[in-house]
Amino acid sequence: QVQLVESGGGLVQAEGSLRLSCAASESISSINVMGWYRQAPGKQRELVAAITSGGTRTYADSVKGRFTISRDNAKNTMYLQMNSLKAQDTAVYYCNALRGSISYWGQGTQVTVSS
Repeated sequence: QVQLVESGGGLVQAEGSLRLSCAASESISSINVMGWYRQAPGKQRELVAAITSGGTRTYADSVKGRFTISRDNAKNTMYLQMNSLKAQDTAVYYCNALRGSISYWGQGTQVTVSS
């Protein structure tokens, strides 16, 4: 079972930047897809960005051009660089790993953007 631990969340002013990290308990080289999701109060969890083992990236329209997802297989870590943050980016951000048909989740990290 893969354990995922997010870090890097916090309070930031609008137009600021944060980098989230997701550290896995084992090698991520065999994980097909890793992604970042977020859930704001009263809303459903939504996909923010995903990256495949081959490096293909997908972004939600709302974050395109502002967020960048990456993964470092040598460090068993995935990242989300978030720039030009907006108040509507405020949410709990979750790391996800999909290996075959099994999905693993981290505990989440809070991102709060003040306007």
